[in-house]
Amino acid sequence: MKFDNPIIKHKFTADPTVLTHEGTVFLYTGHDEPPAGVDDYVMKEWLCFSSGDLLHWQEHPVPLQATDFKWASGDAFASKVIYRNGSFYWYVAVTHQSIQGKAIGVAASENPEGPYVDARQSALISGDMLPYAATDKANLDPTVLIDDDGQAYLFWGNGTCHYARLKNNMVEIDGAIRILDLPGFSEGAHIFKRNGWYYLMYGYGAPEKIAYAMSTHPEGEWSFKGIIADVSFNSETNRPATLDFEGQSYFFYHNGALPGGGSHRRSVCIDLLAYNPDGTIQPIVPSPPFGL
Repeated sequence: MKFDNPIIKHKFTADPTVLTHEGTVFLYTGHDEPPAGVDDYVMKEWLCFSSGDLLHWQEHPVPLQATDFKWASGDAFASKVIYRNGSFYWYVAVTHQSIQGKAIGVAASENPEGPYVDARQSALISGDMLPYAATDKANLDPTVLIDDDGQAYLFWGNGTCHYARLKNNMVEIDGAIRILDLPGFSEGAHIFKRNGWYYLMYGYGAPEKIAYAMSTHPEGEWSFKGIIADVSFNSETNRPATLDFEGQSYFFYHNGALPGGGSHRRSVCIDLLAYNPDGTIQPIVPSPPFGL
């Protein structure tokens, strides 16, 4: 399958997270919308698209905005949507109104396309909860895994990777926040499980390449496996997502390839993802940028 990347061309989209529900793929993205002349992150909401074939995408009404969290002042950073027990849980990074820095909230819906509502009425993770003096961006880019035994795990971070267990209700952490030491960890964590292996992809260095580690347990030990994707075209950041769909694996990411695009006007893309017999990931071969 060949993709006409970026896959969404009428809006800037970033930081993909993706899942399959009842045979339909749902893609959730950030939305870069800085005004003309502004070269900075301006993100107020998240978007939702669906597809039956990964080639044709339907846009749904805006399902969630940063200010839907009444304790947040704005800023719709990278997120993760996951399904459990009849509900969809959306973990997001926003700016806290009263506690310095970014915080992680969680919204919920009975429908994959939303609308979503704040599931806690307070932050799940805030800067004052970390086991050290947090930087303003320490609580970025949440990613969640529900293991085969039902235990859920939350990973996140900027500069430092944190993780914690989640309670079965998916809206409370269960126990201590811990730190995972990963080479070159910048941000953009994405955790998933496949064929008995746990994978943790993330943005490596600056500008960000995509690296990954593997483990036989979500809490480690993690073994660094190297870089699988180079710096994305015309974008200093990246945030991966993965999907197994109809017998093929896919790699979602963003670049700055649309006209007028760049590091603050990004666009989601898809490419094929392949594994070696030992479970390691083959280097990603990106599609040619839009118009080239």
